Amino acid sequence: MNKTRFLQVSTCLVLGIYAPLLVLQAQQPSESGTSQAQAPAPTTDAPQAQRKKGPPRPPKPGVSTPGVKREMTTITPATVFTTGGTPDWQVVTEDAVWVSNGPTNMVHRLDIKTNQVAANIEVGKKPCSGLTSGFGSVWVPNCGDKTLSRIDMKTNTVTATLPVPPAESEGGIAASDDAIWLVTDAAGKLSRVDPKTNTVAATIDIPAGSASVVYGEGAVWITTPKANMLTRVDAKTNKVTDSIETGPGPRFVTFGGGAVWTLNQGDGTVSRVDVKTRKVVANIEVGVPGTGGEIAFGFGHVWATVFQIPISEIDPATNTVIRQWTGNGGDSIRAAHGSVWLSNLRDHNVWRIDPSKF
Repeated sequence: MNKTRFLQVSTCLVLGIYAPLLVLQAQQPSESGTSQAQAPAPTTDAPQAQRKKGPPRPPKPGVSTPGVKREMTTITPATVFTTGGTPDWQVVTEDAVWVSNGPTNMVHRLDIKTNQVAANIEVGKKPCSGLTSGFGSVWVPNCGDKTLSRIDMKTNTVTATLPVPPAESEGGIAASDDAIWLVTDAAGKLSRVDPKTNTVAATIDIPAGSASVVYGEGAVWITTPKANMLTRVDAKTNKVTDSIETGPGPRFVTFGGGAVWTLNQGDGTVSRVDVKTRKVVANIEVGVPGTGGEIAFGFGHVWATVFQIPISEIDPATNTVIRQWTGNGGDSIRAAHGSVWLSNLRDHNVWRIDPSKF
């Protein structure tokens, strides 16, 4: 072997031995470790390389009333609960706020006194379609394994898993005085669950494609987005009594102030239905059309959330949006325990906000 050839072979051998070591060394953390600001984002249910980035969402217009809009950056939360995953649906109980988390198959219990995550409770696969409380329990629909989990609020454990599937991932569940209510078939079936036996006691025919439910004034109210309809079912007789036309695409629903309120994805309005006359008395311009969102009643006002416009506050006295915040955040909202609670799905946390600081 000549001298030139010998040098070429020697160089290749050296590189072959040390190159992997150099790569490995580059992958090791520094002596000081990874800083909090550099910590990787919480994992989701699919690796980054496998997740498909959808088309950008069209901007939501919001309201045009002067002086109503403000930026989310002007809000400083009193507490930030970091949960990882995608914190989503909420339900409020006497001493806690409960938040579901689909990718982690968890429900988080947020203690309102200590401002700490008091418990992380594993439920069924991919909890979805709302949360409700009643009969000493929190009830959790699960889309992944098509079940309904029952969490004992005293022990923070799942005490029953019912073969009761939610029909929609973007739906809702409600508790009445003696039952749990959930749409369980997209063909149009409302199930009444007996909490004494953990079984379906009755199945009521409702419009196909129904999604969310709320209980109020002795009735269960169900939204049907494709039919632009709100259906009333008498909770005692299990009979449909009324079919009420709302704004386009009603999906999410809440109850309060003598009315049922639907968040209409078709045009971004909120319909107000009087529970006595069972008629729409107002379609309120909110400017939040499109998929996603949620709506809640608290402190005498209506609160709506969607991506891009995380908080809209509606005054029932005037049927108008009086304050609206634009920017990052949002997905689920509640107003209770002296605070507004906002699930920030994309930021992997939940904000507790003092409304007097708005």
